[in-house]
Amino acid sequence: MLKVMTTNRFLRVTVLCFVVTTLSACVTARIEEARHTATGISKGEAVVILTQRQNVDYQTEDGFLQCLGDELKGGINLRGEREFMDQLFPWFEPSHAPTHADALRVLLARPGVPERITETGVRYLVWVDGTTQTVDGGGNLSCTVGAGGAGCFGFQWWENDSSYEAAIWDLKSVEHVGTISADAVGTSYLPAVIVPIPIIARTKNAACGGLAKQLREFLVADPLD
Repeated sequence: MLKVMTTNRFLRVTVLCFVVTTLSACVTARIEEARHTATGISKGEAVVILTQRQNVDYQTEDGFLQCLGDELKGGINLRGEREFMDQLFPWFEPSHAPTHADALRVLLARPGVPERITETGVRYLVWVDGTTQTVDGGGNLSCTVGAGGAGCFGFQWWENDSSYEAAIWDLKSVEHVGTISADAVGTSYLPAVIVPIPIIARTKNAACGGLAKQLREFLVADPLD
């Protein structure tokens, strides 16, 4: 009887270990661009990335904005969000900042605002909105602690959707010149045979990389011939 129980346990562990080694997180990303007019950036002109800060329950993560900034460095003069907000104080502070396109257009038309923007050297304002959410999941995972030690057994999974949109404004012409959206969906797994082994689908990184690449091409190149 002891031999049979040991054999069955060995088979169960073997099957789960096989599942663990064959699982891999998969991410599907989609990038879409809508261009309204030609663009181009000259030497000395800068770009600033902003996001709305009014809704504390729904804000684009600082980590995503940092990732986007890091990806765009090199070839693009990127101005810091805080620096730009201080130079335009108080118009882009949370209590005054525009929350939609029409409000931004009205703000940019205020007396004195265009002149102060010119002083910053910023040509393009990139307004980023979006977040990463868990949209589905399931499975069961249990952990126990006993005289023989601790361990976990089971399997969990969850699906993340990273959806972001960047609206690009030309502050020189005060025009909304285009929009780029990035959506990445992926499923993460957490199998456990004594020790949990997370297999993470990095949807946020995929959305960041795709959005940054398209944004760089949008600002630097001019595909409208």
